[in-house]
Amino acid sequence: MALLHRAELTPTKLELLAGWLAGRPWYQGQPEAELVRVAAYRFDDPAGAVGLETMLVRAGDGPVLQVPLSYRGAPLEGAADFLVGTTEHSVLGRRWVYDACGDPVYAATLSRVIHAGGTQAEEFFEVDGRRETRAPGMVVSGSGTGDAPVPAAGAVRRVVDEDPTVIVTDEVELAVLRRLGTRERVTGPVLTGTWDDRLPLPLAYAVPLSPR
Repeated sequence: MALLHRAELTPTKLELLAGWLAGRPWYQGQPEAELVRVAAYRFDDPAGAVGLETMLVRAGDGPVLQVPLSYRGAPLEGAADFLVGTTEHSVLGRRWVYDACGDPVYAATLSRVIHAGGTQAEEFFEVDGRRETRAPGMVVSGSGTGDAPVPAAGAVRRVVDEDPTVIVTDEVELAVLRRLGTRERVTGPVLTGTWDDRLPLPLAYAVPLSPR
């Protein structure tokens, strides 16, 4: 479950992304259009240390773009190339915001959700000592089953920042689709998602590495 805070962020997530997205090779959007949030979903970090949120955004009449983010309370060693920026959280203090495709916690979690048939994290607030659940903005699900073997993602060895963005780890390659609804249907272990009564769309998929 993901504990959320009723907090202010300075700058906001969309303000951070507006400056960062324009430099991505897969970015498409109407010039000068304001970046808007379409939907979002979260995953659980089993250790509870890293926030994992995937945002779907759009600029004008451009395609819906998928942007996985990881939120950390300190810099991630060796991940400077994936830093989106820092923001001041009114409850948690300074947060380092990364393109999660370069974060090993995201890679391991994405692999687990895809292969074990996981879903998005339940989101809730604590209000006067009571838990208040927030309705999900979108629903995602992995195609695997609960008893399926999950490849150990391990360290992120390489990231190919295209569409899809490919995360190369020790035992599995994970492909994250960036421009949603513009690619052919994928096969194999896959994460799909739906929002606003849309039909499920592929969001990411896994490709086992060939034996060495």
